[in-house]
Amino acid sequence: MEVELGEIQAEFAEIIWKNEPVTSRRLVEICEKELSWKKSTTYTVLRKLCEKGLFKNENGTVTSVVSKEQFNASRSEQFVQDTFDGSLPAFIAAFTSRKKLTKKEIDEIQKMIDEHKKRK
Repeated sequence: MEVELGEIQAEFAEIIWKNEPVTSRRLVEICEKELSWKKSTTYTVLRKLCEKGLFKNENGTVTSVVSKEQFNASRSEQFVQDTFDGSLPAFIAAFTSRKKLTKKEIDEIQKMIDEHKKRK
């Protein structure tokens, strides 16, 4: 799944993920308060994100079709694909060349690797 979100759409998506399930009426209230949007703007952006397949608005209740975690995982995979030709080791090498990993981070990564090996 490859879905691009602009900054405004990303902020709006965060609001939905944080508040779902949320009525469209409540979503308008939240966006008015947090983004200074008019009702029409909220509905326009919601419609666009529903068309992209991220959310659905059924009977006035907005819920996600794609969870925040699924969306972020997809974006991360696409970034590694686009930037490092799909090589996770190349990404990790680039990442760790500028940032020293803590022992806790190393242990967490090792745990993920060990769990992945068990599933194979």
